[in-house]
Amino acid sequence: MQIKLSPVGKAELAAYKKDMQYAFQMGTVNAFGETDKTVLPDEDIEDSLRKKGAIAYKAVADGETVGGAIVVIDEKTRHNHLDILYVKYGVQSKGIGQAIWKEIERLHPDTEVWETVTPYFEKRNIHFYINRLGFHAVEFFNPMHKSPEIPDDMIGGDYFFRFEKVMNGSARQDMRR
Repeated sequence: MQIKLSPVGKAELAAYKKDMQYAFQMGTVNAFGETDKTVLPDEDIEDSLRKKGAIAYKAVADGETVGGAIVVIDEKTRHNHLDILYVKYGVQSKGIGQAIWKEIERLHPDTEVWETVTPYFEKRNIHFYINRLGFHAVEFFNPMHKSPEIPDDMIGGDYFFRFEKVMNGSARQDMRR
């Protein structure tokens, strides 16, 4: 699948957030059933967008928006973070997420390490990051080992995996020191 990523413009931001929130909401509903809680509130998206080095991308295939991602790029350390990656609800399991990720890697070739976090209950995400994209689980947040960055009131807030993907050998050597 041919995916083109482009930065999200201000005029597109409301629709972008709505699609992202709906995809996350439905993922949670599919795992836990209906909930009154907003899974990905506006303030969480805004927090990601405000980070130094944040870039919001929309993913387009055949003229239609099919997903997107928010990445945080640290040009100095080259240790970058995938804050959010989503595939628009209704078009999952077609290779779109993998195509989005390949395009992110292509756009940021100087990255030495990518990092992301996902809740334990998102079995599809765990499969996706490890088996499809080549990330490794490097930390498991739980009640005995909490992440200071994950709010306690987040659904699945006590149990998250942190993943890393080392992009070249020199970064691997730096991590062992």
